[in-house]
Amino acid sequence: MGSTRAAIRYAKAVLDLTKDTKSTDAVLNDMKAVVTTLGESKDLRLALQSPVIKAEDKRAVLKEVFKGTSKETLGLIDVLVDNKRVDIIGHVATSFVDLYNKSQGVQAATVTTATALTPELEAKVLAKVTELTGSTDVKLESIINEDIIGGFILRVGDTQYNASIASQLGKLKREFSNSL
Repeated sequence: MGSTRAAIRYAKAVLDLTKDTKSTDAVLNDMKAVVTTLGESKDLRLALQSPVIKAEDKRAVLKEVFKGTSKETLGLIDVLVDNKRVDIIGHVATSFVDLYNKSQGVQAATVTTATALTPELEAKVLAKVTELTGSTDVKLESIINEDIIGGFILRVGDTQYNASIASQLGKLKREFSNSL
């Protein structure tokens, strides 16, 4: 839990800095790239968590992987390495994107479906997010998980709305076993 609070503090500091240096858009793109890269590379995640790999090696790897990013992002890497917190860079990047979205009034939502999102289902999900949050500016991330069978699971902030077939079947099963 402490790493999340620390990540939010770092993210807030970087966001404040980018407002001063007018580099918010560039750093936002960098942070999205950090999230994506860490999500796709288990080796990189493990290397950053490893107590065996020296801090300077972690710094060198990150600066190589993220060369071409803004000086603010490279500075964040330095600060995290110097403070022995480089393992939370993914959390910092995610927190930065969340804080940015909040500051812009953008509501981020994640929808999990059994198959790719159809335009009809996407419209239904966006309507549900607007209903739940009152925000019409919604950024929707889509995840496919065949285990839910059909329908969708929507997560907006701390709220989860489960309209999946698997969930409905589970409820029916519980009701049926309770009535026996």
